[in-house]
Amino acid sequence: MLWNIKVFGIVQGVGFRPFISRLADAFSICGSVANRGSYVEIFAQGEDILDFVKAISEQAPPRSTILKIDVSEIASEKIFTSFEIIDSAREIGDIFVSPDIAICDACANELFDKDNRRYLHPFINCTACGPRLTILKNMPYDRERTSMGDFPMCESCAAEYFNPDSRRFDAQPICCNECGPEIYVVNGARGNAAIIQVRKILATGGIVAIKGIGGFHLACDAKNFAAVQKLRENKFRPTKPFAVMFKDIDAVRHECILTDEQLKFLDSPQKPIILLKKNPAGTIAENVAPKINKIGAMLPYTPVHLLIFNYPDELKNFPDALVMTSGNPSGVPIAIDDEDAQELCDVVLSNNRKILMRADDSVMDFVNDEPSMIRRSRGYAPLPIFYSGKKNKPVLAIGGELKNTFCLEKNNLFYASPYIGDVSDLRTVEILKSSIRRMADLLEIAPEIVACDKHPRYQTTKLAAEFNLPVVKVQHHYAHILSCLAENNFHGEVIGVAFDGTGYGDDETIWGGEFFICDAENYRRVGHIAKFIQAGGDNSARDGWRIALSMMDLDCAKKLKLADEKDLAAQNFLLKNKINCVASTSCGRLFDAVSAILGICKSSSYEGEAAMKLQAVAEQNTTLFPIPFTLSPDILPTDKLFAEILSRRLEGVDAGVLARFFHEQLAEMVAQFCENLSFRTKIKTVALSGGVFQNSLLTSLTVEKLNRRGLKVLRHKFIPANDGGLCIGQALKAQSCL
Repeated sequence: MLWNIKVFGIVQGVGFRPFISRLADAFSICGSVANRGSYVEIFAQGEDILDFVKAISEQAPPRSTILKIDVSEIASEKIFTSFEIIDSAREIGDIFVSPDIAICDACANELFDKDNRRYLHPFINCTACGPRLTILKNMPYDRERTSMGDFPMCESCAAEYFNPDSRRFDAQPICCNECGPEIYVVNGARGNAAIIQVRKILATGGIVAIKGIGGFHLACDAKNFAAVQKLRENKFRPTKPFAVMFKDIDAVRHECILTDEQLKFLDSPQKPIILLKKNPAGTIAENVAPKINKIGAMLPYTPVHLLIFNYPDELKNFPDALVMTSGNPSGVPIAIDDEDAQELCDVVLSNNRKILMRADDSVMDFVNDEPSMIRRSRGYAPLPIFYSGKKNKPVLAIGGELKNTFCLEKNNLFYASPYIGDVSDLRTVEILKSSIRRMADLLEIAPEIVACDKHPRYQTTKLAAEFNLPVVKVQHHYAHILSCLAENNFHGEVIGVAFDGTGYGDDETIWGGEFFICDAENYRRVGHIAKFIQAGGDNSARDGWRIALSMMDLDCAKKLKLADEKDLAAQNFLLKNKINCVASTSCGRLFDAVSAILGICKSSSYEGEAAMKLQAVAEQNTTLFPIPFTLSPDILPTDKLFAEILSRRLEGVDAGVLARFFHEQLAEMVAQFCENLSFRTKIKTVALSGGVFQNSLLTSLTVEKLNRRGLKVLRHKFIPANDGGLCIGQALKAQSCL
């Protein structure tokens, strides 16, 4: 008899077939293994088949993820006399693509081993590490279907590739100094000399564009104030925090406070950026993350990064921390071509391996020492999430206008793309279109319905109509809650709390502080924060003082010096005469207004700046216990909370104390409101979503207060609460429409 074993999950690009081959030898199994596009298929003959199958699950490679194993016995007269890896074949089914994987310890050791033939090789990799998604043309994952197909293997690499006992057995990106891609400085040195040239430039305050796995980084010495300031000017990014790549964990600990749980993710195969609290004794330049109490920290995850930090040349005192930010001007997608990167730096360190799909670094915060994804991209995308239920037609969800990602859904698997960016820029729209085409081809998904936001003027809404498919328009904040339900695979009704910046409401006003009773099919708005007026169009989203003025009188605004008197008078004129005004329940704008009256941030140069600085100040201050407010059945009295903070500020109460009070009081009010809703509806589960819940202080306080009232809380961990998770909620709603 012959056994047929199908293993589903992340089993391609992680050394799975070589693992199966070695395991078969250990159990004296004869047969074959092959990639089948959507799974790995094994034919096996031997006496210990069940133990063999058990070992597959228990000993699988660390970078793999097994979702299920199907085992069946089939009648066959064929007799195998050995076990071999056979050619891959394309078959229809669910496809699981491995994300890009950081360099493993074994390759990192070989990189600096003078006796190893890959000594100082910038593209060293093995079956356990290296690029995957960003070099992949289509499945199955074999060399000829990647951008490494441009580099024929030398005899030595081929010998390892075909040797079952080699760590590089069947490693598709395998290469060495003789046959791999070449690293170079544009119009400069090539090979190892390029690394030496770049190190000298970075050590003397220069800026370098460095081609990585999914795009270019812009790098400079993170402890050199002048270099960082020059980078800000080049990138048109006046204050938004930069990420920092540290040489090693010791360097991280010198600048940041690091918990054991955070370390697990920081040094994981995904190597995301982790938002860590600053060490007061640290020496990172203040303008890396001005007036923010956290640093976005990451470790080197490619051979090139390790070479830049550790190259054995004569240069002494090379920086142990480099700013490593996306290689693009603010608002524009990350660069993947030399020409696009050249405008922003002194030199470009590049290579001739093509990037087929952009992938920014993933960014993760922590709430109560648990992950809270801010940007899901390299290392995580496009791993799908599973939402159980009936299977429907394939869906494409376009996502939001800001922090865009899109989602392809098939057979209850939701594949969210790597981070795309802000689609208000037409260049990003073109990249979004091409990325959709590439991922749809890669995953072999032909959508039959498209989901998008309800906002009539969004570029993403217009794009949805171009596919000539039925379109489902999903309310922005409802989509946020649905994304939380999908991530938690939760079925049934919840009290949904969607606190966000701005979104198009069903009544054509601005929503963003909403309470819903909803499930995966329907929703009803049952409450919201107190309404205020947004006047001034886009300026009102940038200038918190404009929102604050709408909730106070002009004399108070002058006392607090919210803005100069000319601007105050002009804004007051708009408000009084209802010119360019719209009603709003945006919780994000409420944060901006509180930040403004406390003098923390009156105008934002990037989205979320006022709220981030407000949180940073709040976390450094002691608690003022919440005071009782009378709650109506459908309005959270945030207007009274604002008035209370304003009154205390005018009385001279410390801004930091009031910042903390605002967070504590808002969380208390949300918990009370949900408790009242639960009493009326008998619903005991609350889902928290929307960009405001990126605020780890507000989220932890709200979760604590809800749990204290006996309510179960669903929140995001690996899907962003911000607009980067919208696409999954849109896809879930579209699925219910089929």
